[in-house]
Amino acid sequence: MESYKVYVINAQKEVTVDDRTTLLDLSKDYVSYMKSDILMACVDNEIKDLGTKIGSDCAVEFFDITSKLGYEVYQRSVSLLMFAAANELYGDKIEIWVEHTINKNYYCEMLGMEPTEEVLKKIENKMHDMVQADYDIERLILGIDEGRDIFGRYSRESTLKTLRFVKANNITIYKLGKFYDYLYGVMVPSTSCLKIFKLTRFNDGFMLRFEVPEKPGTLNEEEPYPKLAHVFEECTKWSRILGVDTVGSLNESICRGEAKEIIWTAEALHEKKIAYIADRIAQKGKRLVMIAGPSSSGKTTFSKRLCIQLKAVGLKPHVISLDDYYLNRDEMQPDENGVYNFECLESLDVKLFNEDLKKLLSGERVNLPTFNFVTGRREYKGRGIALVDGEVLVIEGIHGINERLTPDIDRSEKFKIYISALTQLNLDEHNRISTTDTRMIRRIVRDNLFRGTDAKGTIDMWPTVLEGEEMNIFPYQEEADVMFNSALVYELSVLKTFVEPVLFKIDKSEREYTQARRLLNFLNNFVAINPSDIPSNSLLREFIGGSCFY
Repeated sequence: MESYKVYVINAQKEVTVDDRTTLLDLSKDYVSYMKSDILMACVDNEIKDLGTKIGSDCAVEFFDITSKLGYEVYQRSVSLLMFAAANELYGDKIEIWVEHTINKNYYCEMLGMEPTEEVLKKIENKMHDMVQADYDIERLILGIDEGRDIFGRYSRESTLKTLRFVKANNITIYKLGKFYDYLYGVMVPSTSCLKIFKLTRFNDGFMLRFEVPEKPGTLNEEEPYPKLAHVFEECTKWSRILGVDTVGSLNESICRGEAKEIIWTAEALHEKKIAYIADRIAQKGKRLVMIAGPSSSGKTTFSKRLCIQLKAVGLKPHVISLDDYYLNRDEMQPDENGVYNFECLESLDVKLFNEDLKKLLSGERVNLPTFNFVTGRREYKGRGIALVDGEVLVIEGIHGINERLTPDIDRSEKFKIYISALTQLNLDEHNRISTTDTRMIRRIVRDNLFRGTDAKGTIDMWPTVLEGEEMNIFPYQEEADVMFNSALVYELSVLKTFVEPVLFKIDKSEREYTQARRLLNFLNNFVAINPSDIPSNSLLREFIGGSCFY
């Protein structure tokens, strides 16, 4: 029997364990350091499930539901519980697809049976029965052919397509009762960890509701978000037009030599939607076009393409960036660490912005500022404009659709656009692709190519970016007149060729390695596409270079 030294980061102490010790065994001594039940761990910055045995001297950090990593494990494990319960009740009579996230809940669709309240209640009750029985969730390492045999028996065609492109000889699958699944990522050790969840009818499908990470014991609200739901419906329609709804089907199309057709069709769908938005602006006679969206949603390129379409309908656009209305640095208040918060509305000179807008709308000429990020001050360089008939202001920035930005301007003057990258693809029917991951990969590529920030720096700042979005952008998305989905079904197959080399630079000793390795493993599912076929006006060019707009 061998012994190992383990440094437990949560407790900042070193302990000695033998080679029979699992992370679950070790975790029992550190529950008091957590806000909720321990769900998973990182060993030397690598994600591990709690069933993993400790096999060397290492550093261990435990995570609960209040962390992003822990919450993802909880969501994934509850999903497995749902699939297993449904399979035990109905076998292959039904097929459940996890489509997308709404307010941290999963919107799902059921094929083969109507998701009535009665059906959903039966599945939910079975899930609770399995929690009470405390089933083990077993991790199995199987040969790729053995895995294909299992999912062939389940007629899981989309999973079989995904497995066709797995490069490794072995795969990790999880078993709950008699049910096997290829869920991408680690699981909790047993069903007793999964106490809070609910299934409710929602639109044409149903919602799998999860626990609130910040308030363990309570469920996320079931917000309707009708405009966001409409965009997701549009995603499904676009996927059918393209004939691509999973990564496996995308990979098959690429291997058949159809990448160009997918690119061109996806780009045409974007252009058609942008033209439709320009038509609506013209029809409604709006003079203020307000554009907002989270980081790396493609606001800049979208704005430029929209301006072209506005010209095509006879309007002359003037673009204003909210970044130029930052308060002078000496007028801002840094936090206790001396850091300036450029994400909050209070960082903008809202009073000056409204004064300039009122003057422009009344026909006066206004000298617009330009913010110098080196000196931290607004500058005036003779950039004057006056708004006349047939001209519109296109205003782009993260606060664009927040009414608090323009309190002095009547709502009837504004046309609000919300833009985000809402990924259409699933890995397979049970594995959705996070829209946040897509945006983070975009950001890593752009920061590395054009902003002098390496992947480690971008990953390090990403939680702060997400926190700002939760406060300043997402609460206002339903106020938009129209939403634009900037995701391109093929983009991860292109971005992987740019992002993989910079992710590999992150050393295993660095905390950012956890996210880097997770993204690298995820991108292994995609067959690469050569970027040379992407048109120069593509929104994706904002991130990989070669745009005709810059």
